[in-house]
Amino acid sequence: MSSTIIELNNVAKTYSTAAGEFAALKEVNLKVDSGEFLGVVGKSGAGKSTLLNMINGVDQLTSGEVIVRTNNDSVSVHEMDENARAHWRGRTMGVVYQSFQLLPMLTLIENITLPIDLADNFRPRESKERAMQLLRLVELEEHAYKLPAFISGGQQQRVAIARALANDPPILVADEPTGSLDSVTADHIFEVFEHLVTDQGKTIVMVTHDTGLISRFSRSLTISDGELVSDMDSNTPRFDKTMMRSEAASNQTSSGSCPSSRFCARIHDRTTRPHQTIYQRGGCLYGAQRY
Repeated sequence: MSSTIIELNNVAKTYSTAAGEFAALKEVNLKVDSGEFLGVVGKSGAGKSTLLNMINGVDQLTSGEVIVRTNNDSVSVHEMDENARAHWRGRTMGVVYQSFQLLPMLTLIENITLPIDLADNFRPRESKERAMQLLRLVELEEHAYKLPAFISGGQQQRVAIARALANDPPILVADEPTGSLDSVTADHIFEVFEHLVTDQGKTIVMVTHDTGLISRFSRSLTISDGELVSDMDSNTPRFDKTMMRSEAASNQTSSGSCPSSRFCARIHDRTTRPHQTIYQRGGCLYGAQRY
């Protein structure tokens, strides 16, 4: 049985502006289970980014409490001072931004080893090996010593995901990670997130404006005017699409029916109907040449 890893209790955030007080979040209550892929969908200005900033502690809340439980330790995020919170975040939570936020003067491998250093975990050989392992995970090992300007936008986003995983955090939060990418590239990025949930047990909270992604989350919520609205009745048992995808991938691999069996092991478009599996575009997360 999954345990609650993130809990928000009556979280509110109000900004003071020249026009008066603006309530970005209104008494939000939320529980996220370990190993869950939660999608929060809403329009621009609905409070999506503010919600993530409350979870990761980048911004201070106005009232309420955010509790994160990892490694048998329960932390009230906003009771820590800024320095302690930054150090905790570096070890516990990876953050992926829409605009990548790679440092342009550092190579890809240096961008990934930097958060390891900032978390006081840097060891020259081990850190470099860890960075190369993560670049291999996102199929960019051959670009390790390039600067970000010399790779595509989709590749930069994959490096940003690798960087978020540098300290092997149990939680990832992603702010519109596919918002600035074309649909094909965005689909590839989404597959990386699905792999992290189904194969590595990561917990991911992603915010997006794209309602077309709803069926691919293990659970989705809508945010509107700073308030969360569940996309399913609270009395209805939750359908675990994450588990369904994992089982479907296993079944297809063992049957050898994947059109890319040489590299296979990933199903590309998983529907919410267990009886139907659709392959799109061929290739798999590993081995297929994307760019």
